[in-house]
Amino acid sequence: MILLESHNVIIQTTVAEKLAKPSALDVQFVDYDGVRFHLSTPNSKTVLLLSMHIRCWDELVRYGALDVLKREYGPWLSEQVEPEYNVSLEIDLAQAPQEGEDRDRFIKSLSLLKRHALAAPFERAFIAQRSLEDGASSDHGELMQIHYRDEEAIYIQASADRVTVFFSTIFREETDRIFGKVFLQEFVDARRLPALQNAPQVLYSNRDPPLELRQVRGLKDSEDVGYVTFVLFPRHFTNPDVAYSTISHIQLFRDYLHYHIKCSKAYMHSRMRHRVSEFQKVLNRAKTEVATTERKTVSGRTLVSR
Repeated sequence: MILLESHNVIIQTTVAEKLAKPSALDVQFVDYDGVRFHLSTPNSKTVLLLSMHIRCWDELVRYGALDVLKREYGPWLSEQVEPEYNVSLEIDLAQAPQEGEDRDRFIKSLSLLKRHALAAPFERAFIAQRSLEDGASSDHGELMQIHYRDEEAIYIQASADRVTVFFSTIFREETDRIFGKVFLQEFVDARRLPALQNAPQVLYSNRDPPLELRQVRGLKDSEDVGYVTFVLFPRHFTNPDVAYSTISHIQLFRDYLHYHIKCSKAYMHSRMRHRVSEFQKVLNRAKTEVATTERKTVSGRTLVSR
């Protein structure tokens, strides 16, 4: 099983190279879910500007993204945001830690910019769950909506004993829906293993949204829409380290699912091409050879018969 990394590898490698040898830089690239980044040195070779654009930025700000980024990056968070981007970090490479574990953590923290921004609604839901639990109330908290793609969204809602995360996803092809059902059934079956009894519960529905989302406006009613539900209990986020890991992994679920669907289709196509090639070899070996005989006439001429 291949797990996608929660950090951006391009940011990680580029910053590491510039720390080793400062130079002019101007790089634009795109991460999962259409998130755009811009790494540049507009004023000085030792002052790095990292900017990010994410389509659900306004929703993330509403759920506390700026507070999370201030906590993680402090003075690096720039008040002057680069045009066409939502947030910018201005980092003085001369003040970066020396080589070693501290520098590695520094580089890793920069490459987690998108992860930290998307973590805000999850952290807010975890805090809301504890408040509802302490109040002995069975009411649900706010249903937070994160429209991180054009037709797909993440919905997060806290209740007294759990936090529920809903993913809406679009399957463009019929085969993708079939593969998706197979993969999600594996998620359900995996929880039966003794080592995975504490894993979150996973539910899947096609076309019809879960009951908690029925009141949400604008949901697409089509056969190519699927809804995946994760039920997180306090054991999944009470411990800070476990909560950090939970947020990092669940953010990438949609990309993880579709990535493995594409990999499975590519593998099956390669096996089919290999099998067809083997069948062609068998057919070529099965062709009969036509025997030819030579006969001579009285005058010495040669006749060839087939």
